[in-house]
Amino acid sequence: MFITQNTVAIVAGGASGLGAAAATALAEAGAKLVILDRDEAAGSAHAKALGGMFVKTDVSDPASVAAALESVRATHGALHIAVNCAGVAPAAKTVSKGAPHNAASFANTITVNLIGTFNVASQAAALMAGNDPVDADGSRGVIINTASVAAYEGQVGQVAYAASKGGVVGMTLPMARDLAQLGIRVCAIAPGLFKTPMLEGLPQEVQDSLGAQVPFPSRLGGAAEYAQLVRHIVENQMLNGEVIRLDGAIRMAPR
Repeated sequence: MFITQNTVAIVAGGASGLGAAAATALAEAGAKLVILDRDEAAGSAHAKALGGMFVKTDVSDPASVAAALESVRATHGALHIAVNCAGVAPAAKTVSKGAPHNAASFANTITVNLIGTFNVASQAAALMAGNDPVDADGSRGVIINTASVAAYEGQVGQVAYAASKGGVVGMTLPMARDLAQLGIRVCAIAPGLFKTPMLEGLPQEVQDSLGAQVPFPSRLGGAAEYAQLVRHIVENQMLNGEVIRLDGAIRMAPR
């Protein structure tokens, strides 16, 4: 699917980090951009800078997602690209100082990262299904979800995060199979160590140490590199049902 001035794209979690970079890349490619995020100030500012639209959205709430997508439909009449970047990353062990992992914290991580991704993807797919095909293959849309290398090599203290991202990996292929007859492709990206706001808050020596763990290139990934892959997935028709590791060949150690 080639991005044109008639292509409509949403980015959930597009106010900052990887989502903001994806939003920038899609807008610069010519898409009509809509950012969905809980951060109204940052999301509105980024959308305005890109000539796009912002809708305050809680991805964990199906009704909030439905209202956001209705705004997209009412404004643009269609949806062709959905990128899921909204997420949380708590740090807690299964048992710490004799106490079990906080159940509410675990449930919230699953709700935001996994169920939130599903809410956006499934409702976006329903909207995409009404599109006229945009090419000879019968394409109606592309959904790109964000997993993590933690889905495969979750570290100490990442039990909730790894479980949530493992769920994103697990639903990629069946979702692609579900939507194949509708002409909607589904892929996921599993980033490694990327220079996101969370890592940028760490001391520089810690960032350098983390980057040195990456075989090649030995540095933290840049958000623009994630966004570059987003655009490639959109434009490469044969990418479907795949989880792509974007990690410089790193395999995470336990700690």
